[in-house]
Amino acid sequence: MKTRLAIAMTLAALLAAFSASAQIIPVEDQKKFVDSLRNEFDNGPYFGLYKDNYFTVGTTLLPHQPPSKTNSDVKFQISIAQRLTKSKLPWNTFLFLMYTQKTFWNVFEESLPMRDMNFNPGIGISKPFFNKDRYIGKLTMLLEHESNGKDGPDSRSWNRISFSGSVIIDDWLMVHGKVWIPIIDSQNNRDILKYCGIFQHGIVVTTPNKKFSFALTLVKRASWKPNYNTIFEFSWLFHKKSNQYFFVQYYNGYGESLLDYNVFHSRLRAGIVIKPKFFSEF
Repeated sequence: MKTRLAIAMTLAALLAAFSASAQIIPVEDQKKFVDSLRNEFDNGPYFGLYKDNYFTVGTTLLPHQPPSKTNSDVKFQISIAQRLTKSKLPWNTFLFLMYTQKTFWNVFEESLPMRDMNFNPGIGISKPFFNKDRYIGKLTMLLEHESNGKDGPDSRSWNRISFSGSVIIDDWLMVHGKVWIPIIDSQNNRDILKYCGIFQHGIVVTTPNKKFSFALTLVKRASWKPNYNTIFEFSWLFHKKSNQYFFVQYYNGYGESLLDYNVFHSRLRAGIVIKPKFFSEF
């Protein structure tokens, strides 16, 4: 019951944020603004970034595990999306494909093994929202698969139907939330919801000059207890005309990688991130 209430509160907060973002202006003027922005959106590139694309290196922060070559690594993520239609489908929605690959690379060990690679393709439908002269967010339904491409006892995979929303409240604040219906098809990770969670929500705070941003994402694990996987990220823009940032990510909890989804990690890494044009997906 508590879990359902938390999910409902997350979705309600997102809907309230959408409503709060809309200012009262004449209907004709609002339609003119929105139509112009939607045309600009539809005429933009069909192919682009989806989530953050980053390359980081770091180590453990667990007090009983001093940094070593086995608990220090490189983590990098590649994430792209291909829009298949303009926002001309019913309710001004559009169809898209996405693909994210997250890799954990043990560069400090002999032979530099890739410890785990997580593949996350999907197809979804999104509805963008506009207000006056701004793009303020979107709602998305996504059918996605995630696996690590291994077989035997190391195989991990699951599917999910997810519903998410991202809203730009102001120039400095964005909130997001996501909840999913799991379809677990692997015998090796039947308990994955206890570790990788059942829904998530978070915020992104940006300084007025867009030079610095701070992001916090909380992933609720399947339990009556208030237990979360916590992801904190800090970004520092190198130059105002670029989209490359110095990047710090702190992960605390379970489910960072599929191979050892049920092992607790506390990892701090730093590197470089390239961000999508509007805002990142989570």
